[in-house]
Amino acid sequence: MNAFLIFMLRLALAAAFLAGLFGQVLVVPNSLAEDVTAAYGDSMATVVVPAAIAGIACVQVVLVATWRLLGMIQGDAIFSERAFGWVDVVVWATAAATLLSLLTAAYIFVYGSGADEMRLLGDIGALVACAGGGAAFAMFTLIMKGLLRKATELRTEMAEVI
Repeated sequence: MNAFLIFMLRLALAAAFLAGLFGQVLVVPNSLAEDVTAAYGDSMATVVVPAAIAGIACVQVVLVATWRLLGMIQGDAIFSERAFGWVDVVVWATAAATLLSLLTAAYIFVYGSGADEMRLLGDIGALVACAGGGAAFAMFTLIMKGLLRKATELRTEMAEVI
């Protein structure tokens, strides 16, 4: 892969990681907490804010794993057993974020009666959409892992022949 492209991808990963950190430290504890408290009350904010911070952390784990996989591509080591560990990290972090979204949606559904109906439906809909996207991404990553495994096997066979 082109070194410039890897550099640009790493730059984008670093920017996304820092944006997530900014969100975890400033945006979620301040803006989201105020918004949720105004719509649902204080008790809802004590659940939704930590869930949002944990969700961002899951995304950051995926970003770090992607960074490591890019390094393996650059070092021509992507067709090794180590790569499968990093792909598993992506799948598990995505699965954790998906589960977190579903649990938060269920919590809001059960305890969110203080908000108006459109707000309630919008928040639950957004969380379910996030969960659906996360599940789709996890399944896509598992398919890509299967392709990586097959490519690794073929490369190993070719190395034995040569």
